[in-house]
Amino acid sequence: MRDLRDKVAVVTGAASGIGRGMVEAFLDSGTRVVLSDVEEDALAATTAELRAAGGDVHGIVTDVSNPDEVAALAAATLERYGAVHILCNNAGVAGGGVPSWASTLDDWAWVLGVNLMGVVHGHRSFLPIMVEQDEEAHIVNTASVAGVAGGSSVYGATKSAVIALSETVHMELVGGGLKPRISVLMPGVVDTRILDSDRNRPDRFADVGPSSLPPEVSMDDLRQMFAHGTSPRVVADQVLRAIREERLYVLTHPEWKGHIEHRMQAILNGENLTPLPPP
Repeated sequence: MRDLRDKVAVVTGAASGIGRGMVEAFLDSGTRVVLSDVEEDALAATTAELRAAGGDVHGIVTDVSNPDEVAALAAATLERYGAVHILCNNAGVAGGGVPSWASTLDDWAWVLGVNLMGVVHGHRSFLPIMVEQDEEAHIVNTASVAGVAGGSSVYGATKSAVIALSETVHMELVGGGLKPRISVLMPGVVDTRILDSDRNRPDRFADVGPSSLPPEVSMDDLRQMFAHGTSPRVVADQVLRAIREERLYVLTHPEWKGHIEHRMQAILNGENLTPLPPP
């Protein structure tokens, strides 16, 4: 999909972070954008700001872990714009303890519900529309290097699943001769509020496990690291490039390649995986 002008994109987790970066990049390319987020006030503020700057945008509050709300998001997009060409399954949360078996069932249910099932719900609601349209379309699933480098407990497990699902859908689309394409985004450290995910944790998942940080790492250190992370807009520009190139894998932080090679080599050699320090 080389030309994004006048196309319709839906971005979940769009009120801040990578999602907002994607929205801004799409608007600069002449795309019409539906912003979706679970944070009503933040979504309203972001949508109003972008609309005042001239963007053709529409905001819809959506909990992606709820299949009915994602289906409603798809229906509302069609009602407003008559089509949908791009879906960015970007909403995500961080959670789960160290060690992984100390995570509560509420930890697992919440993180799986948003990070994995949110993507599943997006596929189920939007892909049939895209296939029926029989024109260029694209899905972007936000995973993480944690999904291929390992060592990130519940969060890493969900992101690994998103990568595997994206690979499967890619092969299904190409093998079936269908027009939609898919990319899986695997960012490293980005300047976002992912560390504050608990602000959106529902009360029904109140049983929180132990800290997800190893003892030698403080939350202040981690916040400092993320504050100096890559700009969300830089990541978003790489996403749009991948859409135009119809590229499956989007690895935004090449310094992680060594960790990926380390893991894959262990698999190929039938060796035990040994931990590596972050790059």
